[in-house]
Amino acid sequence: MKSNICTLEEGNASLSLLLDETEKTAAYSNLDKKQTGRLRLLAEELVEMLPELLSFSKGKFWIESEEKVFSLHTVLTPNESMTAERREKLLAVSSTGKNSAAIGIMSKIKLAAEFMLIDYEENATYSTPFYENGMINPVSIGMDLAWSLNSYKQKANTQKDERWDELEKSIIANIADDVLVGVQGKKVEIIVKKSF
Repeated sequence: MKSNICTLEEGNASLSLLLDETEKTAAYSNLDKKQTGRLRLLAEELVEMLPELLSFSKGKFWIESEEKVFSLHTVLTPNESMTAERREKLLAVSSTGKNSAAIGIMSKIKLAAEFMLIDYEENATYSTPFYENGMINPVSIGMDLAWSLNSYKQKANTQKDERWDELEKSIIANIADDVLVGVQGKKVEIIVKKSF
């Protein structure tokens, strides 16, 4: 089943539609109260990172489900407000890999999505441990470039450093089965997967 598609724009009205659609999908799929709460929590995590991304892109959100397997899809397309100045500012923050604002997994996932939105073709060699350690074969999910939370978690688990501590504190890292961020053409897609 595929839910209704919500158009995401700058402002909170479209983000509340995203949460409403999540509740409807949970009800339609006969999820119990705990499962509904977890699905909504994953949608709320997406809502937290979308306002800044929607300041320079347009988006669409929907949920695909089959029995008790869910994928929350957010597709972002850069718009005309992505000026050369904003692009340079984002690239400067991204290229250092030391964005002090990127604390927590969701902030880093947002940074990966921003980077992919600004110019992935010219910056395919982009390199920070967070970005590198999550890269996967994009062909496996039909993308041109892809990052996976599971891949990142596996690499962080082997080293048990501050990255692992950050993952243990993350809501999305503990509830979602995986989070994928990928580029297809000029669009960036964020997919949050959860099975009940």
